[in-house]
Amino acid sequence: MEPTTLTTERLVLRPFAPSDEDEVYAAAQDPEIQRWTEVPSPYERAHAHSWVNEIVPAGWREDTAYSFVIRLGAEGPLVAALGVHPRGEAVFEIGYWTVKEHRGRGYMTEAVGAAARWAFTELGAGRVEWRADVANGPSRAVAEKAGFRIEGILRAGITHRGTLRDCRVGSLLASDLGLPSRLPYLPAVSGAS
Repeated sequence: MEPTTLTTERLVLRPFAPSDEDEVYAAAQDPEIQRWTEVPSPYERAHAHSWVNEIVPAGWREDTAYSFVIRLGAEGPLVAALGVHPRGEAVFEIGYWTVKEHRGRGYMTEAVGAAARWAFTELGAGRVEWRADVANGPSRAVAEKAGFRIEGILRAGITHRGTLRDCRVGSLLASDLGLPSRLPYLPAVSGAS
């Protein structure tokens, strides 16, 4: 996939670049980001360097991960990060974190909406999934505000720092956003077991 830039009313979502290294390093020092995401802990400068210079470009090049830095306008501060990951035919998973100083302003909900629309229209997604530790209420709130339907709890559904954890899972379908689906959808018949 050719690296893509998305824009919303307030935000610019673009692939990470070497110039983002210092802000990524600073943001990832937040214990809450380390608690809920897969960023290394402790997070060292070498991790940020590898992320922006090697891991992100390889993900785009190899179609294994589409990672975006989220800025308040083209030249504004880094406010968040978001990734869209292929998980099977027409299924993509979305994950995100927000810089501590920029939480509670609706930036992530806005960014998730833009990334989901992009996944449906450009990647051919039929389903976008969100998963998070059952205790991660802020992530769930963002997902719900972005239109995800919480479908339940998966026992041992995620691995975090070498431990299986229960997670909530939610989904967003193209039709939830008024978009056409690449594949037809045949929902379960009501009352079927």
